[in-house]
Amino acid sequence: MSRTVIQVEGLGKRYRIGQPRQQNALSHVIGDVLRAPLRLLSGNSNVSRASSNGNKNASGSSPYIWALKDVTFDVKEGEVVGLIGRNGAGKSTLLKILARVTRPTEGHAEIHGRIGSLLEVGTGFHPELTGRENVFMSGALLGMRAAEIRRKFDEIVAFSEVERFLDTPLKHYSSGMQMRLAFAVAAHLEPEILFVDEVLSVGDASFQKKCLGKMSDISEQGRTILFVSHSMAAINALCSRAVMLDHGRTKYEGPTAEISARYYAEAMGQVSGEGDLTTVQRTGSGKAHFTSIGIQAASSEKGALDVAETGCDLIIETNVVARTELPESNVAVIIYDSTGYRLIDVNLNQRGEYLRMAAGEKACVRFLLRQLLLKPGTYFIGLWIGRGGIEHIDNVENAATLTVAPHAETQVHSIVFPGPYLCRFETHVVITEGSAVSERLAAG
Repeated sequence: MSRTVIQVEGLGKRYRIGQPRQQNALSHVIGDVLRAPLRLLSGNSNVSRASSNGNKNASGSSPYIWALKDVTFDVKEGEVVGLIGRNGAGKSTLLKILARVTRPTEGHAEIHGRIGSLLEVGTGFHPELTGRENVFMSGALLGMRAAEIRRKFDEIVAFSEVERFLDTPLKHYSSGMQMRLAFAVAAHLEPEILFVDEVLSVGDASFQKKCLGKMSDISEQGRTILFVSHSMAAINALCSRAVMLDHGRTKYEGPTAEISARYYAEAMGQVSGEGDLTTVQRTGSGKAHFTSIGIQAASSEKGALDVAETGCDLIIETNVVARTELPESNVAVIIYDSTGYRLIDVNLNQRGEYLRMAAGEKACVRFLLRQLLLKPGTYFIGLWIGRGGIEHIDNVENAATLTVAPHAETQVHSIVFPGPYLCRFETHVVITEGSAVSERLAAG
């Protein structure tokens, strides 16, 4: 059984809004003395006492804000855990506390193991030192011996791709170069626990892929990673578990697919199952509006459903009302995964059809999706009506959620493989005689 390497209990961090008044500063003392006669003449002798009250600010509200409050969770050895949440949720503050950069106001966190941290670009580096010198300094701060750093030095430089500038002061590096060097040091000096904040957004696509690959290698070696990112694709690809923070508090914790789906659903403001669409968020010219959506299995007469089986025929039906005359327009149904990636797009024009309506008319558009071989999980359905390249009339990016479960009877395509879509396939294997390779395969 894996041991717990990060234990967070009741963690809280409070910050003061604005600058506290220095009551003993000479300028404040002189100012109070000069203002005292005026306060006495106006009969307001309590102003000074009230203004010095540190519990309220000028608007009468508290001058303090809790960036974190009562955060509790554990991380096991070898786990890769994603921290997700909107801007201001407290993710970076939490990592700074765990990395011992700042102290908590309340609660405590126990960490068992050597830590490597990537909190923000340039953290722990000195701008006047060269890249080479910063590698040795950063390694020493992580608790590495000089011999250990030298052994890993060539690997670090090759990964960072800054060899040409290694003897250049860091202040002349771009933010991307600094990030590459910082990540290379932290990842190659074998920390038992690695904290990674949203620093990968600085690098280009190829280096981001390289970093994700390196973190995957680290996790396979049994080391622990706590990863903060707004990229749900990266979170889902790397993390087995996720913790969602909201206004400084732990809101959800569990398997990554489930938590990322909840995060995306809340960010989009989803409607479940069959629902009224008259009040949802939408964009477009408004010439026509989607008013409702219904989802059901083609084989069922039970009406709306929230859970579909892998491989089922699915009916998605939507009602549209035209506010003005609607020329030949296209209607589309889009299915997104939990990261917001567009998986399926079916529309009328693909069938050589279109929708034309007079002002005030209503229409029902039905799509039948055959053998929907989606991997079990939560998906989001969007609706769009418009004229391609000319006009967006109505776009409801998240009209409904759809939960897909394994086929109840046959368990078709048992889900043990990555990827969102399950293709039906057949295989045919032929062993060619006379080949040493084929003989070994046949013997195996």
